[in-house]
Amino acid sequence: MDSVRTPDSGTAEPGDTPAPAAAVSLGGKVRSAARWSLINTVVMRLGNFATGIVLARFALGPAEWGVYGIAQTVLLVLLSANELGVGLAIVRWEGDARRFAPTVLTLSVLSSGLLYVALFAAAPTVASLLGSPDATGVLRVMCLCVVIDGIAQVPANFLTREFAQGKRMIIDGLNFLLSTSVTLLLAFEGWGAMSFAVGAVAGNVVTLIGCALAAPGTLKFGWNPEQARALLRFGLPLAGASMLALAVVNVDTMVVGATLGNVALGFYVLAFNISGWPVRIISEAARRVSFAGFSRLAESPQALAQGFSRALGVVITATVPACVLLAGLAGPAVQLIYGSDWAPAAAALPWLMALGLIRIGSELAYDCLVAIGQRRSLFLVQGLWLVALIPVLLVGARMNGIVGASQAHVLVAGGLVVPVFLFALRRGGIGVGRIARACAWPFLGGAVMAVIIVGLKQLFGDGTLALLAITTLALAGYALCVLPSRDFLRGVGRGDRPHGGPPGSAAPVRPTQQDLR
Repeated sequence: MDSVRTPDSGTAEPGDTPAPAAAVSLGGKVRSAARWSLINTVVMRLGNFATGIVLARFALGPAEWGVYGIAQTVLLVLLSANELGVGLAIVRWEGDARRFAPTVLTLSVLSSGLLYVALFAAAPTVASLLGSPDATGVLRVMCLCVVIDGIAQVPANFLTREFAQGKRMIIDGLNFLLSTSVTLLLAFEGWGAMSFAVGAVAGNVVTLIGCALAAPGTLKFGWNPEQARALLRFGLPLAGASMLALAVVNVDTMVVGATLGNVALGFYVLAFNISGWPVRIISEAARRVSFAGFSRLAESPQALAQGFSRALGVVITATVPACVLLAGLAGPAVQLIYGSDWAPAAAALPWLMALGLIRIGSELAYDCLVAIGQRRSLFLVQGLWLVALIPVLLVGARMNGIVGASQAHVLVAGGLVVPVFLFALRRGGIGVGRIARACAWPFLGGAVMAVIIVGLKQLFGDGTLALLAITTLALAGYALCVLPSRDFLRGVGRGDRPHGGPPGSAAPVRPTQQDLR
């Protein structure tokens, strides 16, 4: 594993294997943080889900959703590298983070400001290239979030370092209330996609203020050339890998918009957002504790392997039923929730749900590889993914519209990227056998669910009561299938006693990105 050079002490390895008392203390912190993070994520996502339904049914059409999708994609890519990756040093490095935090803040604000200036100048060209000239103004307003996020990086990462997810839940709740209120008000006043942009900026201002108050004294500028060099050596590879990871998830929006136009893009964005429900709820909750947790276990290969396999088992077990239900009941679900005008989105949903399940595992693997210093491998994996994906997406979109684009995603992710991630994890000491053990029971349960859904749809039809009955029976079948794995998920199986690790076990897991990432 690569050593980590810190501004405090030259070259330093991440800490020794924790003593039992420290492991218990860490495990308690992680479990508490994971609970708060899960509650926070579920509440926020349900709120966003309800808001999306209101906007799609009563205020915005597919074309406006397409413009929003373009702006959101550009924002996410910029946010993946706006602080050059140096903010993660506050979470990752040992020692007193306040000694180098002023340099982190200066680097973060400078890079974010320069990115925004470049985006402001290039916005008309970017919007035209992506097939959405109307997105210029929305881009310029929404990407103000890049600058705000750059300022908020230091206090937000101090909260992450201390597992302060209870405080973060309050901050995110205030963000949601203001951003949603502004977005709904402006949307019903006829502002179209611009309502999303103004709402996002308002919410991010609240997050900045909240994080600064929750982590007082962290918004101090400073400059130390030696610290800056060490921070950039640590952060730039992570920023590059993060940008590639976000490009992988969002390049399809660019391809669909440029190839098929705003209306088709609107349907695709809605389907992709639906497919992201389980990913965001489960994966984001885990990632808010995964990075710091894996970092604490990085020096103990056995503890890391146990922690990762349990974390993977928990997130896959929690995600599979939602993915199978949304894939199997795509048509009725979209029409019931959003109305018949959005029915074309359902055709892409089954494929995107498969992609969502792959994303869950790959994001957890991403955090683990970062924590153990496999930054070069990670960069190569993400670069390979992006290079392979773009031509396949173009062919798929031209041949079969939004369904073809969705199929292209699954083909590249499942056929190429998953094997490469497995190889990288094996090099880091996490064997394929552990990963297979973590996924076996939930995958079996998912297959049983699929059989139940297909059989009962033919018998019951797709009315509201029928959907409720099918869902209930499918979930019951899944629960019976995953029941034998309960000891493994709790970390009490043979040879796997509690260690202080990931969500759902006693071994830790933790975050790498802010909500907008």
